Amino acid sequence: MEEYGVGDLLSEAMGSGARVVVVEDCVEAPAAFVLHLLLKRGLAGGGSAAFLALAQPFSHYDRVLRKMGCNLSPHRKSERLHFFELQAFPGGAREGAIADSFARLYSEIQRVAEVNRTGENAGHFTVVIDDVSLLEVAAHGSVDDVLDFLHYCVTLTSEMNCSLVILIHEDIYASQESIGLLLHLRYMADLVIKAAPLSTGLAADIHGQLSVVKKGMFSEQRRKAQKVWNFHFKVKENGAEFFYPGSRH
Repeated sequence: MEEYGVGDLLSEAMGSGARVVVVEDCVEAPAAFVLHLLLKRGLAGGGSAAFLALAQPFSHYDRVLRKMGCNLSPHRKSERLHFFELQAFPGGAREGAIADSFARLYSEIQRVAEVNRTGENAGHFTVVIDDVSLLEVAAHGSVDDVLDFLHYCVTLTSEMNCSLVILIHEDIYASQESIGLLLHLRYMADLVIKAAPLSTGLAADIHGQLSVVKKGMFSEQRRKAQKVWNFHFKVKENGAEFFYPGSRH
């Protein structure tokens, strides 16, 4: 059973408090389940989403979310879910082609966000990116173009009052040469959700630990230091179970 603290914070991530949510993981503790949970919450209650899916095809996400009680196909058919498959990202070799491709992609996201905001069935809009490392691959290694695109998406959250959820593999960007992108994302984020292996090693009924960092840029938190919550988690077929450290023996 999900503990109150985790559910409350993840709900806030999809609400008015946190516009930019960064999810960090590593090989030993994948956090795709967090992304799936946030996508499900983003589509709940009449919400809509633009999903930039580089890691898996639509059939994969549809199968996983269906086990969690969320059928993506009707959302896609009703245009509440706008699914962008970027395996065939239209970047080219000529100078400026990648930047042009990102500009076209952003324009399309901006368009669907505007339609969602002004349409008859308007609801909260969420942009989900799975994941940044593959976005960089699609950009032929151009970190500057990736950062420019992400900055535009952050600006969109203010203009359209929507949310942005980004998954990044921390271990890929932990080296001194690559850490710049990770640090940029942490700076832009309102909420950082980080999955990591247990410090005590493997456990049969615990798959890892989750740190939720609520940064002080929230309006109600301006004069307070950032807050950090730590939880243990167990990934299940139909979602995940969260609990406080020490609450299981």
